[in-house]
Amino acid sequence: MKKWLYLIADFSYGEEKIKEALEAGVDYIQLREKNISSAEFLLRAKKLRELAARCHTKLIINDRLDIAALSGADGVHLGQEDIPVGDARTFLGPGKIIGATAKTPEQAKQAMEQGADYLGSGAWFPTQTKKDAIPISGKVYREILAAAPIPNVAVGGITAENCPKPLSCGAHGLAISAGILKVKDPAAEIRNIKRILESFQAP
Repeated sequence: MKKWLYLIADFSYGEEKIKEALEAGVDYIQLREKNISSAEFLLRAKKLRELAARCHTKLIINDRLDIAALSGADGVHLGQEDIPVGDARTFLGPGKIIGATAKTPEQAKQAMEQGADYLGSGAWFPTQTKKDAIPISGKVYREILAAAPIPNVAVGGITAENCPKPLSCGAHGLAISAGILKVKDPAAEIRNIKRILESFQAP
């Protein structure tokens, strides 16, 4: 199974850096925006929809079902305090991708049973994006993978240097934000991470 490279972005990194990363080739891009109006969020989602489509990258919207539907995004990612996965599936229909955050085996199993297509689990390492994130252990992560046998991307402070740890625990992909968008050359970093992902591909 091909390992995913899943970029988490917001426009504070700059449109040029996001475009550069997309052109270097990522499988998914999640738009995660905080503290902006719904109108501005929708505007950015539509703009990113065009950029992602040109690069054959799937666009996922963080939290917001309405923005995902109105922007024509490929799907939505839901946290534990967002709309439940089952209700989101009813709203978006069978054709959209629904991801869910799962920090425990119980959460993972529940999300899968409600129709989640993939899970995101972490935080693997300290991260500036979510300073209050609780670290996950390799043991708990393996239990999550066993409880919900659907794709799971590791998330939280991941970089090219530390990503072998979650991959060696069985992660199906990596969700990265600052580890790509805060470096000087995002395209070169993406090529580097893709080489690491390829080395962990199942035969």
